Amino acid sequence: MSKLRLLLVTDTVGGVWVYSLELARALVPYDVEVTLAVIGPPASPTQREQAEGIRLIDTGLPLDWLPTTPAEMHRAGEAIAALASKEGMDLVQTCSAPLLADTKFDQPTIAVQHSCVASWWSAVRGTPLPPEFMWRRDLVQEGLNRARAVVAPSVSFAAETARIYDVSCPVMPVHNGRQSVVPLGLPQSNFVLTASRLWDEGKNVATLDAAARLTSTPFEAAGPLAGPNGTRAAFNNIHHVGELASARLSGVLATRPIYASSALYEPFGLSVLEAANAGCALVLSDIPTFRELWRDSALFVPARDPRAFADAVDALMKDTQERERLGRAARNRAQLYTPARMGQRMAGIYRSLLPRAAATPQNGMAGAA
Repeated sequence: MSKLRLLLVTDTVGGVWVYSLELARALVPYDVEVTLAVIGPPASPTQREQAEGIRLIDTGLPLDWLPTTPAEMHRAGEAIAALASKEGMDLVQTCSAPLLADTKFDQPTIAVQHSCVASWWSAVRGTPLPPEFMWRRDLVQEGLNRARAVVAPSVSFAAETARIYDVSCPVMPVHNGRQSVVPLGLPQSNFVLTASRLWDEGKNVATLDAAARLTSTPFEAAGPLAGPNGTRAAFNNIHHVGELASARLSGVLATRPIYASSALYEPFGLSVLEAANAGCALVLSDIPTFRELWRDSALFVPARDPRAFADAVDALMKDTQERERLGRAARNRAQLYTPARMGQRMAGIYRSLLPRAAATPQNGMAGAA
């Protein structure tokens, strides 16, 4: 049986890029050959190095959550469909459901809901989606209903997707996975770290900035301050250490700082998983996704409460045994979220969408667990 050829439509802005690289490599044992089709900003030289060994195509097509129009999204969908046919792909998986909305694909399509404007707005603003954004919601709904399979990175976000959209097929949760490459055994450091798209209002780093003023423990933040949508973050109390390369971030995490996230909106949270893999004690906002993933392996505090974050940090700095216990618990919990498990689940979904002859795995390999 020949390899399955998957066109994986991705972007380079945040966690979707990391997810795509992890998935592409995790699919190798299942004879799935991945080509990355990048929409939005092109891959940087560093990202091209990260994707070594994986075929990558910069399409120049727009991201659905950046300034665009329904007509532009339709043209983008047509371009992806044409690319998939030209390249002889067996399957198309996209991080952007609107690309599927009013386009006919020759292959089965999978929509992975990493995020969307409607769910972001609900979590961050807490008000109905403004009329000027409704067309974006409608395109997502149409795209989800055109897909042969719909996947979300957590049970919580699968439920949120089903709540917001009238989807004809079940939204299947498949947890993200992250390879642990963190060196162990380094001396523990005494500061708080957060790492994310710092410009994204959904990450709510302003709460951590306010918390940093209420404690003597230093706070550091890694990640970009400016987003492709023109948004920019600025801090008064957090020390911004810049955008750290993956190896550098792993080295920082290896010193096991307290890791904090005050996110209001997080469909999964790969940066938290990286910190957990390193054995960092976690202080997280009390949102459904974090409760689902980390349960009794983290301290949970109200997302918009700086004092609660500061108090949690102070408590862990005083109680070193509890900090160590939480770090071990986080590392143990992180073993549930591996690229191997993610690859197995996704390979099973792919095979289920193909004719029976093509869906029989080689070497006795099973599909989704």
